[in-house]
Amino acid sequence: MARALSKLGFCSRSEGEALVARGEVSVNGKVCVDINRRVDMQRDQLTVNGQAVSAEKMVYLMLNKPRGLITSAQDEKNRDTVFSCFEGATLPHIGPVGRLDKASEGLLLFTNDTKWAARLTDPVSHLDKIYHVQIDSQATPELITAMQAGVMLDDGTLLKAKRVSLLRSGEKNAWLEVVLDEGKNRHIRRLLEANQINTLRLMRVAIGGLELGELAKGEWRELNAAEIASLKTN
Repeated sequence: MARALSKLGFCSRSEGEALVARGEVSVNGKVCVDINRRVDMQRDQLTVNGQAVSAEKMVYLMLNKPRGLITSAQDEKNRDTVFSCFEGATLPHIGPVGRLDKASEGLLLFTNDTKWAARLTDPVSHLDKIYHVQIDSQATPELITAMQAGVMLDDGTLLKAKRVSLLRSGEKNAWLEVVLDEGKNRHIRRLLEANQINTLRLMRVAIGGLELGELAKGEWRELNAAEIASLKTN
């Protein structure tokens, strides 16, 4: 039941479970409080508080995430989230595709197409994600080699980059382009920390063939048909 509400783009699965538990959801005119009840979305009519629920138009969005925002719909510490960037917009229930941590910025996708999102985040897809990273030291050839070779952490996690290249270098810091085809929690930051390097800025600039481009910080736009199709075929 809750899964059906989520697939129809009405709400998240957890929100759907809460609605069902409160007796606010009916199937074919009868209140149902069984969150696990199977629903045929082609035949059964779902209503929430008497309002019919039908499939929403699928939307696919890209946001240039600013630093300091949590990638979540709600935060238990009441911190600002990425959804503040969509305030005032008329959109169906959408969710982020993957995550960027609070201190990171750049390209973040949103959609109500759960199948599309699952394909993009599935580790077997090995979809390249490109980051521009400012570090607090010079980027030596040894560092680049070490990042590509990978580091095994004490907890058994292997962190490595698919490709690393030097973008530009200053007296006390440097910018790297880092390509990942997997994404573990704080992947790049922990990889650099394991090599005694601190991250000053971290921006995701591309996912597959989709580039952030000139989209301003905190702004969002819909993907066009060609962009959606390119990510579906990756």
